[in-house]
Amino acid sequence: MQREIERASRHLSAVVQWEPAAPSGTIQRGEPVAGEGARSNGVVQNPLPVIQRPLFDTASDDILNIDCALVENWLVSFLQDEVTRRRGFKQVVLALSGGVDSSLVAFLCTKAFGPQNVLAIRMPYHSSSRESLEHAQLVIEATGICVTTVDITAAVDGYASHDPEMDSHRKGNVMSRMRMITLFDYSQKLGSLPIGTGNKTERLFGYFTWHGDDSPPVNPIGDLFKTQVWQLARYMGVPEVIVDKPASADLIVGQTDEIDLGISYPDADRILHYLLQGYSVAHLETWGFAAEKVALVKRRLDRTHWKRHLPSTAMLSDTAIGEYYLRPLDF
Repeated sequence: MQREIERASRHLSAVVQWEPAAPSGTIQRGEPVAGEGARSNGVVQNPLPVIQRPLFDTASDDILNIDCALVENWLVSFLQDEVTRRRGFKQVVLALSGGVDSSLVAFLCTKAFGPQNVLAIRMPYHSSSRESLEHAQLVIEATGICVTTVDITAAVDGYASHDPEMDSHRKGNVMSRMRMITLFDYSQKLGSLPIGTGNKTERLFGYFTWHGDDSPPVNPIGDLFKTQVWQLARYMGVPEVIVDKPASADLIVGQTDEIDLGISYPDADRILHYLLQGYSVAHLETWGFAAEKVALVKRRLDRTHWKRHLPSTAMLSDTAIGEYYLRPLDF
């Protein structure tokens, strides 16, 4: 355990230097920031680095291999820009489960804001795996971030007591939403911004609790497939015991993601990649993907589209929020 903590700490202390061209008045990494005040002559400057090479590893035969050094720097820059410059927050709060997704986000936030500005909240239920708490502790010790623990058992069981017939699926959703209540309350208490920890695969599968896992307003890993999360986590020094263990939401004893989904993450990610690129089911089957696996992924992708969008608005004007009126971009 101590060896893994030391390995992770060495990586976090060795911040890769990134020096994009920056006009006068642009905030760069390591400089004090002032939210919306970061402007030059009334014009918003964009401090994000210009990417001059592909995020994907073009030298690899695996289509999902990423350039980890580049992705790490990009995500750290994204967090600094989105959280501090655009929204004016200097501190962040995240739910730390002890899984690879939240562990990776904790490492990214540590590099973006410093450990003193990151609060991790552990929120166990009485049936949560003891291993989850131990793995979360590994991350806390490796990064030096702040931590608090809130046991959600009484809150969840108090609600569940009104419905003795509540099944495990509903109860799992209650647990997820209770964790978001806690996260957002601490956010308001401390003046910190909640950070999301959901990966691209689970979002495309709809494998998350609506208004639970998806609630935080900023998510640095939402465009990384699960297999890419594993790649970046290994690169950044997330303890190997966390990266190597079977992925699980830890809502039900013995639950694993791949059993729930009915497919392995490597298979799911490759099929999703090609479907998102516009290739047909017939193409994938011709290339050797099993028909039943392609059908499973396509079905989950199509049936959960609604979970990835804001509630549908009945449009009555040309200024309907989220339809015609969209957030202005200040490039």
